[in-house]
Amino acid sequence: MKFSLRALGALLVAVLAAAPVLAQDGAKLSERDKVGYMLGQDVARAIGPGLPDLDLASFQQAIELVMAGDKPALEAEEAKRLSEALMLNIGARKAGKPPVALDRAKAGLLAGTNIGRSLAGFRGEFDMPMFMRGLKDGADPATKPALDQAQIDQVRAALSVRLGAAREAERKAQGEAALKQEQEFLAKNKQVKGVFTTPTGLQYMVLKQGDGTRPKPGQRVRVHYVGTLLDGTKFDSSIDRGEPAVFGLDQVIKGWTEGVGMMPVGAKYRLWVPAALGYGDRGAGTIPPNSTLVFDVELLGVE
Repeated sequence: MKFSLRALGALLVAVLAAAPVLAQDGAKLSERDKVGYMLGQDVARAIGPGLPDLDLASFQQAIELVMAGDKPALEAEEAKRLSEALMLNIGARKAGKPPVALDRAKAGLLAGTNIGRSLAGFRGEFDMPMFMRGLKDGADPATKPALDQAQIDQVRAALSVRLGAAREAERKAQGEAALKQEQEFLAKNKQVKGVFTTPTGLQYMVLKQGDGTRPKPGQRVRVHYVGTLLDGTKFDSSIDRGEPAVFGLDQVIKGWTEGVGMMPVGAKYRLWVPAALGYGDRGAGTIPPNSTLVFDVELLGVE
């Protein structure tokens, strides 16, 4: 059972007393401090009041390890057993019953691992001391916060804009690199014996010729296919799903409409679809922007 942030609500307050005391004046905090404090407050609101089942040092260590990309500190089975025990302790304390004794260090590792995963998207945007301070302050209603709600909202909005701009810059850089790779690959690939290039830039190779009819615009086709990126990463396969795909010839990417439209029933082609005939600079799902797509397609029938 995976431990959610809400489930952690009954676990953290008592271990936060050891968090360092930092500046109370929000005006004196750096932007990183403000982001850390905001995130700590957010986690505190998600987890609510807590119980002393966690070791703070282990909790912080696990967060830092996960955010650094290291493996979880606990094996899956042990984490599952500990998670169930923590949930039982939450229920016991709510019912006024005594909790069971737990390994607080391991409990801290479990909680920190799950919270660290939730914070991974903010890697490099904050430092741990101020995060822990925000968590402590948010868990204790009697504590005057270093940032009021209006300031926290401002920090959140600025962070959202900054992360959005960074993602867009990264996406643009990846797209430009992919287009350069595509140009180099297609220029070389068209020299390969058996590879044909159409006026649109689509490249194809006949792996097996068929002798059936060719589909017409608007008709539905039944195919088996495997789709990969240039590096061989598979992103889709009707064969893996165990059944052919059926779709309208005018309901797919341009490269498919053109490529499958050239195939007689019974044929198997390899298609190299340029980004402009695929998903372009948008990408799709696990397909990055400006990806050249490679499909092995077998046309089984036309409806």
